[in-house]
Amino acid sequence: MKIESDFNDIDALGDDHLGSSSETPLRADAFKLSNSEKVDIIKDDVRHILETLGLDLNDDSLKGTPNRVAKMFVNEIFGGLNPDKKPNASTFENKYKYGEMLVEKNITVYSTCEHHLLPIVGRAHVAYISNGTVVGLSKMNRIVDYFAKRPQVQERLTIQIVKELQNVLDTEDVACVIDAKHLCVNSRGIKDIESSTVTSEFGGKFKEKTTRREFLDYIQLDTKF
Repeated sequence: MKIESDFNDIDALGDDHLGSSSETPLRADAFKLSNSEKVDIIKDDVRHILETLGLDLNDDSLKGTPNRVAKMFVNEIFGGLNPDKKPNASTFENKYKYGEMLVEKNITVYSTCEHHLLPIVGRAHVAYISNGTVVGLSKMNRIVDYFAKRPQVQERLTIQIVKELQNVLDTEDVACVIDAKHLCVNSRGIKDIESSTVTSEFGGKFKEKTTRREFLDYIQLDTKF
């Protein structure tokens, strides 16, 4: 049967780190259902999973778990799938004529690996060089958080952050580096708790060796307060 063959092909991929494109693979009807309808469907699926594993959902500790997990999926850890939650990154004229790069480093990243639905936890470092407009500092954090709150691969997340800021600021001169731990590596499979994954995306002037080196030097600064 074709379906069985497809599952065998997927299983054969094992732990290979795969990605399809820089766009999150959403179906055309992704937002046909309301959030509350999605929660109702997902909680039944979670209940089925837990019962299949042999857990007694009449236990006081477990009876609310399906609903909690469903609400967490829809409203929190996968909330970045909803375009209504996309941050409004307003820009402003660069009146003070600041012409060097601006770096926002150590932005917390909480995401979820789309291959095993396990956490990705790390830091993002984002920079841009103004071509006449600037964006509020907190909006850079919010853009990172928005694209992180969906099933992800780290490479795609890095690219999406850069593309969004390039669009918001109308400049190619944007860069992002992410250093993160993947629990699909740290807690299962090879169970290497020390390793982390580093990805980068450099646009415009950041492709130049000296500009890129300056950015990388900035994010190495030991910031303490």
